[in-house]
Amino acid sequence: MVDLDSEVPPLPPRYRFRDLLLGDQGWQSDDRVQVEFYMNENTFKERLKLFFIKNQRSSLRIRLFNFSLKLLSCFLYIVRVLLDDPTQGLGCKELNRSCSNQNYTPGTIDWSPIIWVNRSLPLWGLQVSVAVISLFETLLLSYLSYKGNIWEQILRIPFLLEIINAVPFIITIFWPVLRNLFIPVFLNCWLAKHALENMINDLHRAIQRTQSAMFNQVLILISTLLCLIFTCICGIQHLERAGNRLTLFDSLYFCIVTFSTVGFGDVTPKIWPSKLLVVIMICVALVVLPIQFEQLAYLWMERQKSGGNYSRYRAQTEKHVVLCVSSLKIDLLMDFLNEFYAHPRLQDYYVVILCPTEMDAQVRRVLQIPMWSQRVIYLQGSALKDQDLLRAKMDNAEACFILSSRCEVDRTAADHQTILRAWAVKDFAPNCPLYVQILKPENKFHIKFADHVVCEEEFKYAMLALNCICPATSTLITLLVHTSRGQESQQSPEQWQKMYGRCSGNEVYHISLEESTFFAEYEGKSFTYASFHAHKKFGVCLIGVRKEDNKNILLNPGPRYIMSSTDICFYINITKEENSAFKKQEKHRKNHESKLSCHGASRLPVHSIIASMGTVAIDLQDSGCRGASGATLALPAEAGREGRRPSIAPVLEVADSSSCQTCDLLSDQSEDETTPSDDEVSAGLDYAKGYPPYSPYIGSSPTFCHLLHEKVPFCCLRLDKGCQHNYYEDAKAYGFKNKLIIVAAETAGNGLYNFIVPLRAYYRPKKELNPIVLLLDNPPDMHFLDAICWFPMVYYMVGSIDNLDDLLRCGVTFAANMVVVDKESTMSAEEDYMADAKTIVNVQTLFRLFSSLSIITELTHPANMRFMQFRAKDCYSLALSKLEKSFVKDFMISITRLLLGLDTTPGSGFLCSMKITEEDLWIRTYARLYQKLCSSTGDIPIGVYRTESQKLTTSESQISISMEEWEDTKDTKDQFSCRGNHRNSTSSDQSDHPLLRRKSMQWARRLSRRAPRHSAKTAEKINQQRMNLYRRSERQELAELVKNRMKHLGLSPAGYDEMNDHQNTLSYILINPSPDTRLELNDIVYLIRPDPLTYVPNAGPSRKGSFCNTVGQDTREETQL
Repeated sequence: MVDLDSEVPPLPPRYRFRDLLLGDQGWQSDDRVQVEFYMNENTFKERLKLFFIKNQRSSLRIRLFNFSLKLLSCFLYIVRVLLDDPTQGLGCKELNRSCSNQNYTPGTIDWSPIIWVNRSLPLWGLQVSVAVISLFETLLLSYLSYKGNIWEQILRIPFLLEIINAVPFIITIFWPVLRNLFIPVFLNCWLAKHALENMINDLHRAIQRTQSAMFNQVLILISTLLCLIFTCICGIQHLERAGNRLTLFDSLYFCIVTFSTVGFGDVTPKIWPSKLLVVIMICVALVVLPIQFEQLAYLWMERQKSGGNYSRYRAQTEKHVVLCVSSLKIDLLMDFLNEFYAHPRLQDYYVVILCPTEMDAQVRRVLQIPMWSQRVIYLQGSALKDQDLLRAKMDNAEACFILSSRCEVDRTAADHQTILRAWAVKDFAPNCPLYVQILKPENKFHIKFADHVVCEEEFKYAMLALNCICPATSTLITLLVHTSRGQESQQSPEQWQKMYGRCSGNEVYHISLEESTFFAEYEGKSFTYASFHAHKKFGVCLIGVRKEDNKNILLNPGPRYIMSSTDICFYINITKEENSAFKKQEKHRKNHESKLSCHGASRLPVHSIIASMGTVAIDLQDSGCRGASGATLALPAEAGREGRRPSIAPVLEVADSSSCQTCDLLSDQSEDETTPSDDEVSAGLDYAKGYPPYSPYIGSSPTFCHLLHEKVPFCCLRLDKGCQHNYYEDAKAYGFKNKLIIVAAETAGNGLYNFIVPLRAYYRPKKELNPIVLLLDNPPDMHFLDAICWFPMVYYMVGSIDNLDDLLRCGVTFAANMVVVDKESTMSAEEDYMADAKTIVNVQTLFRLFSSLSIITELTHPANMRFMQFRAKDCYSLALSKLEKSFVKDFMISITRLLLGLDTTPGSGFLCSMKITEEDLWIRTYARLYQKLCSSTGDIPIGVYRTESQKLTTSESQISISMEEWEDTKDTKDQFSCRGNHRNSTSSDQSDHPLLRRKSMQWARRLSRRAPRHSAKTAEKINQQRMNLYRRSERQELAELVKNRMKHLGLSPAGYDEMNDHQNTLSYILINPSPDTRLELNDIVYLIRPDPLTYVPNAGPSRKGSFCNTVGQDTREETQL
């Protein structure tokens, strides 16, 4: 065998153990060579090149010295001209003494004054010194920049000019006779121009300034123009020594008049050399200057496109914010600017827009308006480039807003761009506050470092869900977020417009309790007591608080919460307290006012709110006749069940266990018990309360919800197909007690999860939960089904809103609300406003087929809301993302999320609503309602949704006008209303319609009697009547179509109401109305209800009353906290 150990070579000496311990001692014996790098820079030439050329700072000093020498030479030339006398002819006498005796004939040129000048000895010495230094520097720089072609260095124009100006002076040192020889030293101005350009380039390299093309071009143009003028002045003056003998000032005057094309003619050259020089200079000017102007104009246009820079001086002295977008649309720009500059404290801010695309024509026209041109700066650039962020002075900005373009087809790609912009800004300016708008909720966790994040899909679906429970929630939230002075529509003749415009100015403000005039006196009192009395006295609505040591905001923490001096109070008012002036009411009121304010149960404050220039003056009620315990209403003598209703109890300063009554929403004791009742088990209401075990995306806020004890199999989530667990194949087979909520969407995105959570929140009564059906164009993913399978009564169905069969299968005839979500595939429309076209047409079709259905629509552009006039329902517009609002009010995003149910804070209330019925009209006014709610349930009202009947002319797609309006009084007994239940066939032949034939005969008789007197009016009535007949026939045809399809699908048409005509109504919202506002029937009051988990259920009997009925309830239930 081979000895393996003998084949292993020994370690070299420097790897031995002794060497490892003692160090390498034998490296001198190795064949290693020490190499020194960059040895060529140690040569004398390389050192000179490094000093004169490569090093920016030393090269800048050399060029500055060269520039100074050239200017000095030009200055010495001017001094020589001023001291020279062309009549002496010193140079001629020295060279040729007989030249002075020569006689010149007229027309000849005396060349001696042109060739010879009078140059004093000191001046000659200075010029020779400057020439020697300049020539030496030129030769040295030519040697250092030599690259193998000597002729390239010699034939350069600067080198030739240097030789012409310097070499003759050096020759005069060795030949003194030529000391007075003329040398064109004024040509050094062109060398000074060349040195100035190089000096500016070195300066930019030294200070790392790259955006200097415009400055360089302007500098080149100015220096070129000055050199042309200076050369012409000196040349004309010297050549005219043999002619008019012009001074420098006369030559300057001649050049200015000539180059400006004025040409007075009082000063003109006399000899041909000077004339030739003028011609040459004009030709040079006509060639050089247009080129310079063209380059300057091109750079100016490019700068206008890119936007230039935001100056560092302005960034240090003025405040500015940066808006980063991928593409700037006029709607996005105007929404941002109008909302941002609506605040008085932001009027002096600048808005710097950083966008990678060029401005379109509309944006350019808007930014040229004086109101915006002085405050908005557009920069074309990318937020991913530090150079562009430096141009926008991002490190000095007060805030950075990064908005997404939601009109993109690929919303995920748009979010990825937003995330990269946010990362780049955070890396460049870590201390700059960052406000980011994201589209999809699954991308939120990438930008958790941002100060404020608004996810569009989260807000969108939560708002759409809340609209199903609280009508017009989208309008309520938008009005609270939007900035208004409350002066809109004050000149309108309509009373509702004045009231709506005044109430629309209410916003959410905050102030410390100890610094507040509104709330300081309520320290140590309960929250409901402070809210009620602040509204009664000042007209402000206290909605929430925040403790000093806690960042969480609590909306209506309830009557058990005691106000502290360090609390931050959040209230709704026409303006903030700092902009308000307080005036006590005069004691000498009118008799009826004094009686009303000091006696009786209807004592109400009288408020006078005047909004002018951001200041509000509030008249305070005289509290002289108020008791110590606050306002109380006298109890009537009879308050039994069979007598009149009991009066409103006073709001206690500190709530006790007996006074904390609850509303119907959570007072069903059986819901809070661990053991469900038999009725609940039979009805399938055996639900648990807890947090959803699975979330479809990272970053969703945990919400306490109604959940199933076991998750539903995926096959049971399909509404239209049976499985081994159930055999139901349509919505009617399930036998739901409550009406459905149908959501029509393109895909089951993660944002759709936020539609389900608010509708299954723990504070929603189990008996009021509506089944949710998702009508999806595409099948959902498994992870989405994992998230929704724990929620009760949530189903999905694959189908399209365009298909009538799919609508009928999903139970549209049993639905209370139909939510239509705008499809992402329509975002790629060539015209932006056409992105809503498909949604609008689909909604119009739904209304025609199912007129009793409540339709809630999402629209991309607010301008398209005018196409929704056929129904006074909610149209959610995506203009809600008011990130600019959170710049001034950083609490608005948190409050909005709490109102929408996206966040749940322990102890914080939630948004709900109640409907005013006939049994509740005894309360009469909003102030008494406020007191009733605070004293009984602890709810805080914040607004009223009111619907009024209007006599307006409607479009063809709205309603059918009753035929009886056109009947003659003699035919009253034979009238039939269009709203009757007569359902005839859809044939258009009048012979098949006895009703239509009879009406036609009656109209013919009436028109035959009235035609001679009212021909024009009669023709209009005929057209209207024909249109009514057409509408009725059309409605019958549509109803027959729906019934036939239902029969074909095996569905019973019994519940279909095809002739449900609706009168013309007008709906509007009053936010924080005045206390003396009268309540009307069917008013919907928005409430912030306290968190039910903060109270202990009472063991007493339940209390029954119609006051706490929620919206949509026809019967009242016994409730107990």
